[in-house]
Amino acid sequence: MSGLQGVGLLLLWGSACLWLPGPARGALIISGTNEALQETGGAARSLQKRSTNELTVEVYSVTVDCTVTSRFAHTVMTSKALNRANRSQEIFFEVELPKTAFITNFSMEIDGEVYVGEVKEKEKAKKQYEKAVSSGQTAGLVKASGRKMEKFSVSVNIAAKSNVTFVLTYEELLQRKLGQYEILTRVKPKQPVQEFKIVTNIYEPQGIAFVNTHANFLTNELLPLVEKTVTDKKAHISFSPTLEQQRKCQGCDETIIEGDFIIKYDVNRAQGLGDIHIVNGYFVHFFAPPDLPRVPKNVVFVIDRSGSMSGHKMHQTREALQAILKDLHEEDHFALVAFDNSIEVWRESLTKATKENLSEASRYVSNIHSRGSTNINDAMMRGVRMLIEDREEKKLPERSIDMILLLTDGNPDGGKASLPVIQKNVRTATGGNMTVFCLGFGNDVDYPFLDVMSRENKGLARRIFEGSDATVQLQGFYEEVSSPLLLEVDLRYPDNAVDFLTTNHFNQLFNGSEIVVAGRLTDNDLDNFLVEVYGQGFEEDFNVQGQASAVDWDVIYPGEEYIFGDFTERLWAYLTIQQLLDKSKTGATDEKANATAKALDMALLYSFVTPLTSMVVTKPKTEDGTESPLIADKLTEEQRQLAERMSHRYVPTRAHYPVMNYLPPTHFVDGDPHFMIELPDREDALCFNINDKPGTIFNLVRDPTSGILVNGQTIGDKKTPPDGKINTYFWRFGIVHKTLGVRLDVSTEDIWVLQDGKQVKLLWSDTAGLKGPNVDLLLTKDRSLTVTLRDSVKFVILLHKVWKRHPYHRDYLGFYTLDSHLLSPSVHGLLGQFYHGIEYEVSDLRPGEVPEKPDATMFVKGQELNVTRGWQRDFRRDVKNGENVPCWFIHSNGTGLLDGDFTDYIVSGLFKTV
Repeated sequence: MSGLQGVGLLLLWGSACLWLPGPARGALIISGTNEALQETGGAARSLQKRSTNELTVEVYSVTVDCTVTSRFAHTVMTSKALNRANRSQEIFFEVELPKTAFITNFSMEIDGEVYVGEVKEKEKAKKQYEKAVSSGQTAGLVKASGRKMEKFSVSVNIAAKSNVTFVLTYEELLQRKLGQYEILTRVKPKQPVQEFKIVTNIYEPQGIAFVNTHANFLTNELLPLVEKTVTDKKAHISFSPTLEQQRKCQGCDETIIEGDFIIKYDVNRAQGLGDIHIVNGYFVHFFAPPDLPRVPKNVVFVIDRSGSMSGHKMHQTREALQAILKDLHEEDHFALVAFDNSIEVWRESLTKATKENLSEASRYVSNIHSRGSTNINDAMMRGVRMLIEDREEKKLPERSIDMILLLTDGNPDGGKASLPVIQKNVRTATGGNMTVFCLGFGNDVDYPFLDVMSRENKGLARRIFEGSDATVQLQGFYEEVSSPLLLEVDLRYPDNAVDFLTTNHFNQLFNGSEIVVAGRLTDNDLDNFLVEVYGQGFEEDFNVQGQASAVDWDVIYPGEEYIFGDFTERLWAYLTIQQLLDKSKTGATDEKANATAKALDMALLYSFVTPLTSMVVTKPKTEDGTESPLIADKLTEEQRQLAERMSHRYVPTRAHYPVMNYLPPTHFVDGDPHFMIELPDREDALCFNINDKPGTIFNLVRDPTSGILVNGQTIGDKKTPPDGKINTYFWRFGIVHKTLGVRLDVSTEDIWVLQDGKQVKLLWSDTAGLKGPNVDLLLTKDRSLTVTLRDSVKFVILLHKVWKRHPYHRDYLGFYTLDSHLLSPSVHGLLGQFYHGIEYEVSDLRPGEVPEKPDATMFVKGQELNVTRGWQRDFRRDVKNGENVPCWFIHSNGTGLLDGDFTDYIVSGLFKTV
């Protein structure tokens, strides 16, 4: 076979990216025609291994242009390439976009001829879809990509010496969460591009309160390239590194740019009606008044403790609940209902959230363990009944909100009720007087069941993704709904002035969120456009009314009329379609059918790719005269869940030994010193000790890609104990993040923080918080220091205080990694080498020297090791006594498990790499 085959060229970016699937790396894929096409996946080679002279496709432009007008974001992603070869090449365009967005346009321009995707009804596109599948083409262009993104990809055959321009456009209404809006652009160029640009313009007539921008790939050299200009009502952010500035190293073809480019902002807010924008006969009303007192809540936590919740899920649930309990306000009331096939309540009625009650509830939560089947029906009925009885007995504040928060990971398999019966039972029991939130844990949960049950009861469902941050996800969702400000909110407009109104009644307004209503004006006579907002507040009703007035956009933004166009109409259409899609899941059969039909009509009218529509992309005819239509579909949450199940086929080999429950997983070193590698996927752990002379400095973590370095220095006992063995402990840690310019020196005596030439000293006798743009520190007096380095890693350092007059021992430190998933694959060190997991098998369990500590044979890294089942102590929850964690102990300083010898990790200084 001749010609360039499967060469990975990279284009990409912003919520978009062009890259090569499979083993090759790159965003743009080029291959020869015919036979070469068949071998693209296997024959792809890395571009950096080829000389410039061999490069026959030039990607010369990759741009992301985002315009946000009154929260409505319009994003255009454009990539341009030239085929310099003397033969045709197959090129793939691949980008990532937020899953909340609707694709509105896709086009390819090839030698002056434009090929445009067409949005059609999904059923009518089905025949073309089936034709594409039967011909061996990839029919589904959109795939799930992580939690927030979807991946769009298409390929086209480009003739010799031809140009191609790919353009993808999508739109979305930005949602306000926890007091801010977020614009996410995913960048994965993989290698330098001649023109690389991200440009965002934000237009907010209310006035812009703040704009923050960050990306995990921004080094000190790249940071000045982020240009940010913020005036009262406009913000401009751009990032455009040159070809050389994109290079990871001088003269190489690797790029340093890879990750998420994130912009967060909020607008100014005044008490009153909110903000109304009117353009071209359509209006949009934003309502999120500041400084309202929160309404007390009565929340029943319904907690799944069935067998499928065992291990890591149960630990994360307990940890999240304990954190959530601490955030309850004293005027709140709460209850705990734990369930499997049986139901258990902490107390028979709701309890006021006093300090004493919360402390007792936390102890109860710590003792919830998994067992049995999943009787959701009876658990929900018990929670509803508790709220009803307490209301009847007037134990709850009159002006308060009743909430049920269900957390489960599986399908109901206990009790006699079917899924529709459970939904009906809950709907009937609440009587429309309660809000139900359902959190579905993992890939096996029946999400559609939870989604409908929530929507039918004024709430919503959220999937909790399995991973090290599941606890954070649980807490984050609770934070969104934990502070209601108004109940039963109505936004009212004159009947004769507006029509085609989106939902204008809302059950609650939560702190940090926003209500949005849009509609069409029946005429332009704003003299009669009287607006009223009503809601039930904490102590009194909220009721304001006033005359709406049109913003003169030409005066606020002179010379920029083109940015506005029909954005209010498209915002109205986007919001209407979203709400109709929600309605199509609940209610009577005819209501669902009517909502579906209306949503389909509007999606076709405004060219939105939704779950009801598809974009048909017809590529240019090939040499044999055939066309290859491809279909871009919008994924539902159920389809995303199915795709994730299919991608998790690997089932790790489990150790043939029972394990005990333990805290959420981490990698840590503590004690004298013992190292622990916890592996949640296997419900197992590995451990080893390192014994060397006092004063030795070891490298624990080193990631050359992100610039993170963690070293630790040991200290010995004051004098030789009676047994003759000098114990060593870590007493000092040096932490460096070169990219962020942060350095920490943490010892048993004090803590020094150095950033941007400024030095701060903290004492362990303090309780303090230090929050900066690149590092957050939380110091708990004489106990722990939590270090969060922006977009990279989170550590906790524990202080172990020893009696000053102890004849032998000294104060020492423990080091725990809480979140390392953003570190690169090149991370290493005594702890770092295990951050991305390790493969091993354990067999031949046999008696050991100590009866309760059997030996076994471990196969790891091509070696056969004798290991012992034992335990090490995790001190995160109990700094004094610790908790035993079962693990396989690797003898001789971790020999066979570690890469190389433990002495290879000795460095010459606390901030040295060698």
